[in-house]
Amino acid sequence: MDGRTGELTVRTSGTGTGVIPQQADSDAELVRLWLHGRSPRTLAAYRAEARAFLGFVAKPIRAVALRDLHAYADTLAGLAPASRACRLGAVKSLLSFASRLGYVSFNVGAAIRLPAVRNTRAERIMTPGDVHRMLALEPHPRNAAMLHLLYGAGLRISELCSLTWRDLVPRDEAGQVTVFGKGGQTRAVLLPASVWRSLIALRGEAGPEAPVFASRSGGGHLNQASVHRAVKAAAQRAGLPASVSTHWLRHAHASHALDRGAPISLVQATLGHASVATTGRYLHARPGDSSGRYLGL
Repeated sequence: MDGRTGELTVRTSGTGTGVIPQQADSDAELVRLWLHGRSPRTLAAYRAEARAFLGFVAKPIRAVALRDLHAYADTLAGLAPASRACRLGAVKSLLSFASRLGYVSFNVGAAIRLPAVRNTRAERIMTPGDVHRMLALEPHPRNAAMLHLLYGAGLRISELCSLTWRDLVPRDEAGQVTVFGKGGQTRAVLLPASVWRSLIALRGEAGPEAPVFASRSGGGHLNQASVHRAVKAAAQRAGLPASVSTHWLRHAHASHALDRGAPISLVQATLGHASVATTGRYLHARPGDSSGRYLGL
C-alpha cells in the first residue's frame, strides 16, 4: 500500500498490476462505512463504542498499536464479562473492517482475546406453564396477539415491530408470516392456527402496508419500548421474574419445540439462526439426558 495515497497495488494476472482505490479518506468516513446498513440498535451501540475507543486512544486508527488496545481493555476491567466482550467485540469489528478495506496494513485487533462469557441461557428459559400463564392472563387483544406471535413464531422484537399486513398470508386453516430478519435474511414462518386467529382479529379495515401492531398515537409501527413494557407487565401478572423480556419468549420457543421433538434444522430455519450450532445451544441448556443418570447413585 502506498503510504502517501492509501492506494493498494495488487497483481491482477500475469505480470500486470492493478490499483485498488482508497476506500476511506479519514477515520470518520471509515466509521460511517463500517456502520452502514446496520440495524438501528446495533448502529447506536457500535457508534458509541467507536467514539469511546477513539476518544481513549486519542490517535488515528492507522497509528493504533496493540499496547493501546491493552490499555483500553484494562479500563473495562470493572465491567461484567459479557459487557467487556460486547465493547471489545465492537472495537475488533471496526479494526477488522479497516484491515479488509486496506485502510490499515495490519489488523491489530486480531490479537485481542474477548473475555469468556458464561452461558446463562438455561436461566432464561421458561416452562411451558409459565408461557401459557402469560398468554392466558393478558387482557388486551393486541398485546395477547403480540405474546402469541413472539412465542409461536420465535420472532425477535425488531422483526415483530416491523411487520405489515402484507407480510401475513393465509395458509389452509392458518397462515404464514414473512419475516425480514437479522443480517438482511428473509424467512417465511408457518403459524399455528391459534396465533393466526389472534392476529387476524386485529386487522379490521387496515390495508396491506399498515403495521400489524400500530401505536395508539400516530398509527405508525409500535416501538420496541412499548412491546418490552407489555411483556414485562404480562410477566408480572403471571408471577414471573422481573428479568423476563421479549427474548425469553424466543428462547422458550426454541427449547419447547426441541423438547417436543421438532428437528433442530426446522427450529434453526424458523428462528432464522445463521448456524445450527446456535440452535444447538438450547439442547445444551436443557439436556434430555445425562451420563450421570446411568451411574449407581
